This record gives sequence, C-alpha cells and structure tokens, in this order.
Amino acid sequence: MSTGAAILIAGITLIVLLLGGLYIHSMLLAVGIVGIIALGKSALLSGLLSYTTFTTVATYSMTTIPLYVLCAQLILEAGVVEDLFNILYNISKGRKGVLGTFCCILGAFLGAVCGSGTATSAALGQAAYPQLVKRGYSSDLAAATSASAGSLAGIIPPSVTIIVYGITTETPIGRMFVASLIPGILTTLVFIGCNLFFLNREGKNKPVETFKPVHVDRKNAIVSITVACIIAITIFGGIYSGFMTATEAGAVSATVAFICALCLKKVTKDFLIRSAKSTVNITAMVMLIMIGAKIFGKFMSLSKVSDAFVELLQPLMSQPKIILCICILVYFILFMLMEGTAVIVMTTPVLLPVMQQMNVDLLWFGIIVCFCCVIGQLTPPVGVCVYSVCGTAGIPVEGPFKKSMIFALVATVIVGGLMVLFPQVVTYLPSMML
Repeated sequence: MSTGAAILIAGITLIVLLLGGLYIHSMLLAVGIVGIIALGKSALLSGLLSYTTFTTVATYSMTTIPLYVLCAQLILEAGVVEDLFNILYNISKGRKGVLGTFCCILGAFLGAVCGSGTATSAALGQAAYPQLVKRGYSSDLAAATSASAGSLAGIIPPSVTIIVYGITTETPIGRMFVASLIPGILTTLVFIGCNLFFLNREGKNKPVETFKPVHVDRKNAIVSITVACIIAITIFGGIYSGFMTATEAGAVSATVAFICALCLKKVTKDFLIRSAKSTVNITAMVMLIMIGAKIFGKFMSLSKVSDAFVELLQPLMSQPKIILCICILVYFILFMLMEGTAVIVMTTPVLLPVMQQMNVDLLWFGIIVCFCCVIGQLTPPVGVCVYSVCGTAGIPVEGPFKKSMIFALVATVIVGGLMVLFPQVVTYLPSMML
C-alpha cells in the first residue's frame, strides 16, 4: 500500500476514534498500529510492542512524574490548600481586590507545589470560589479567576506538562523548570491585572457580606506555611543551585508533604489509599500516553510525514518567525481540544525536526508550548481548568468561559509577545545556572 493511502487510513482511524470518545492513549496506540500495518511494516510491531513499551517508561527521568504527583496528592488530601486560603482570607480581612490577588498568587504557589492545573483548579473551586462570591464577586468572575489561577500549574514548575516535554525532546527538566519561572510570574501578574479590571467594572453590583474571620488552627497554619515554603525552596533553590536534580527535588518534596500530613494528624488508612490511588491513576495515564505516542511516533517516522512537513515549509524557512507563529497557533488550537500531555507527545515527532532545522532553542520553544497549554486550559471547548472549577462549584461554564477567554487573550498578547520578542525572558535564568 502506498504511503499516502496509509496516512489516509490512519487519519480516518484517528477521526473515528476521536469522535467515539476513546481515551487518548488508546487512540494513539491504535492509530500507530493501524498505520504501521497499512505501510506493510507489521513485522516491526512485535518488537515495538515489547521492547519499546518497556524502554519508554523504564527511564530515570520518568520517575519525576509519580514523585511530583504524589507530593500534590499528599498536599491536597492534607487540607493544606484550604488552610492557606483561609489564612490569606483572614489577613486581607475579606477585601475583594486583595482576596482576588491572593487567589492568583495562591494558584501560582499551589501550581509550584502541586504541578497539576486540574487539581489546583478543583482545590481553588472548593476553597476560593465560595469566599470570592461572598465578598462581592460575581459567580462568573469568581470562577474565571479561580480557573485562571489554577491553570498556572501548567507553566509554574514542577508542571507535568514541562516534564513530559522535557522527556519527549530530551531537554533537561531542571533547566526547563528554571526557564519557566519568569514567564510564570509574568502570567500571574497579568491574571491579577485582569481580575482587578473586571472587579472594577463590576463595581458594587453585588452586596458584600460582613467580614467574618475563618478559624484556622494555629498549629495547622504554621505547618501549612512552613511546608509550602520548604517545598518551593526545594524545587526552585535546589534545582537552580545544582544541588538537586529534578527527580531528587521531587523525592524530597514528597517526603516533606508526607511529614506535613503527619504533623497535621491527617495520615490514616483512607488518606494513604486515596493519595496512592490518585498518584497511580495519574502516573499510569501519563505513561500510557507516552507508550501510545511512541508507537504513533514510529508510524510518523516510517511514513516520513515529518520530512514531508519540513519540505512543505521549506519556502518559509527564511522566515522562521512566520513558521513559529504557525506552530504556536497549531498548539493553541490543539490545547483547546485535547489534554496537554497528549498534544505534546503527538506533535513532537512532526514539529521537532522543523525546530531543529531552524536551529530553534528547544528550551525556549518548550516554555512557549507550555504557555500555550495554560491558555488552552482556559478556552472552550475543552478548557479543563474552567470545567474543573465549575464542576466543583456546581455552576454552568458559559459565563466563566466568557471572562476566562479574556484572561487568556490578554496573557497571550503580553506574556506571549514578550517571550517571542525577547527570548531572554526564558533563557536568562537557565544561562545563570551552576
């Protein structure tokens, strides 16, 4: 069978399975197998499905995923998120602007500790959303602010998206963590600005409840603040100084999170089961996606789609900025429709040769991709952070989406524009690493 026919069959298979709602890892695996068979290379499948499956997940760099996911689950199950927000609520005395600003900062901080945008958004939807509404926020703005704050986990290290990109492109994960710090802070500031703008427009249309301090046990407050600071210092300071690798920082963070749970007296049989179950589920999902993507990538390699794509873009190679804009647009659209890690592992086999031929810094490009993931998590039809907050709060998604799209658009223009015009925003800190 000709290569064109094989690609057509694989494309039809992809569309059918996508419309059928199949899990992304199963879809990637199925399309890869069907495509390889259509190319007449079925003899390769035995080795691919045995050796490749093992070597894909049995790597040292993959250990970062379960460690950071475990740290996140321990933090969430221990109730540290609720304690931190209640502390900030009491400090601000319930002031609307201050509270919204704290929500964005807390989302960034939790992103650094948690690494999962969906998990952080769900936690903020439970802890922050009700308090924002009580203090005079409209339901839509409260949900959009919480979702935007949660989405920051996509670019604030130790983001799972950053880890997967680093593994897929063989870019040092520790350097990517450090490179994402300035863009992550800038995105946080933009979200704060958007929140204050919308809050000013809404004015006093909604009555504000009298401030009533939320009781937070002093011991819990001290433990929660201390553990959050230690984990953040471990991840940023340990990796930046070269004292720890990304994997070692994840192990230390998970240990500190467990000690925190012990100090808060939250460790029970059910606590351990829930934390372990969530960690296994998330880690298995990511690893299955990586395996499916490896088979899919092999099909792309055999069919020489990447070579054809490079040849198609050859007339534009003298204009790398145009190609970069096209790639960023493609990523943005895909992140709106699919889960972040799946997009990265699907597109890397095609776009990586293009970036390499143009001598694009893969570290810089990776942060751009992860930023697109943050924006995609806030835009319909599959803005997972917005759905996560609205699902937790029990409200419709249409209103929050209208405001979260503005958050995403402003961040794209300001932060995205700065990273493209001034690559040093991304590359400066990694260049200073020991």
